[in-house]
Amino acid sequence: MTGHASGTRKGRSRWIILLALGGLGLSLICCSPTDSGYVSYQVDLRRQDLRLYWKDEQNQRLGSLGRLSAWLSGQGRRVVFAMNAGMFRPDYSPQGLFVEEGRVLVPLDTAAGTGNFYLRPNGVFYTTTDQRAVVCPTANFRYSSRVRYATQSGPMLVVQGRIHPAFTPGSANRQIRNGVGILPDGRVLLAMSQQKVSLYEFADFFRRRGCRNALYLDGFVSRAYAPGQRWRQTDGNFGVMLAVSECFGRNGAWVGE
Repeated sequence: MTGHASGTRKGRSRWIILLALGGLGLSLICCSPTDSGYVSYQVDLRRQDLRLYWKDEQNQRLGSLGRLSAWLSGQGRRVVFAMNAGMFRPDYSPQGLFVEEGRVLVPLDTAAGTGNFYLRPNGVFYTTTDQRAVVCPTANFRYSSRVRYATQSGPMLVVQGRIHPAFTPGSANRQIRNGVGILPDGRVLLAMSQQKVSLYEFADFFRRRGCRNALYLDGFVSRAYAPGQRWRQTDGNFGVMLAVSECFGRNGAWVGE
């Protein structure tokens, strides 16, 4: 009886602590203390649909996450997660490689330059027709007919399990940032920081989750749309975006592919 009473008191104490933390608005779900400042989503391409988007069927730029979500809804698809997917030029065309449904709309950029995009190694995120996803340095990318979608950006955050050598712990260069990595089981990890972070901190987020390769997508302009996590940013003014979506029927229920 003593042991049971002690266990009951301990259980009650745990609930009191959890309720107190919940009242302060602190999240304890699937996050370490250093991971709680990110909105993230994991994608299994064997079961989920992840695509890159730039323009609609009238060749008009989609531009914002809100317009992308509305456009997909008109096609009978509900957005599960979306965010911007790479840097863009003043005319909003992709900076670097962009492949859509196997078509190379913008070629690979192997030139030298300034800014984050050209901080070597930069890289490519792509998906294939056999439901795989890859993040690799630009120098390692080889186009083939199996590449379905691709976007180029930079710098790489994590390369073969190591944080980009140009990043410095404690850097004062802090911004909202978003990126993509590949988890050990092949799933895609999409993430955006909710607060300003350094490139080193952002890369370390992906490394601690087990990503051997991860790619920076963009900085302070970044937005994410994750309705299941009560995170809805429908603004923005982008070039390429990505979305994980699912089909739904007339009654709003998901019906799969």
